[in-house]
Amino acid sequence: QVQLVESGGGLVQAGGSLRLSCAASGRTFSNYVMGWFRQAPGKEREFVSSISRSGGITDYADSVKGRFTISRDNAKNTVYLQMNSLKPEDTAVYYCAAKLLATYNYWGQGTQVTVSS
Repeated sequence: QVQLVESGGGLVQAGGSLRLSCAASGRTFSNYVMGWFRQAPGKEREFVSSISRSGGITDYADSVKGRFTISRDNAKNTVYLQMNSLKPEDTAVYYCAAKLLATYNYWGQGTQVTVSS
């Protein structure tokens, strides 16, 4: 089991920045691939970004590529999502997730990000 707690969400104007954090506890953090997902009102949850166990491989949804950066600090059991040039369409609840193999089995409670135009 791993427990995930997100923080760093809030209200920001379009063009602004936020950094989300996800603190993990429980099992060995470095064993898990970590991901960020988001869910906007009335929409399905969608993939945003992921990072490999060592941090050497990252992946992004096309909609955030070039604006968001995922990183992790295995010594601090934390994964981050730096979000720049935010747009109103980035408004959503952002979730941190962890997986050992193919499926994200562990999820945080989510943090709200609201981007005003």
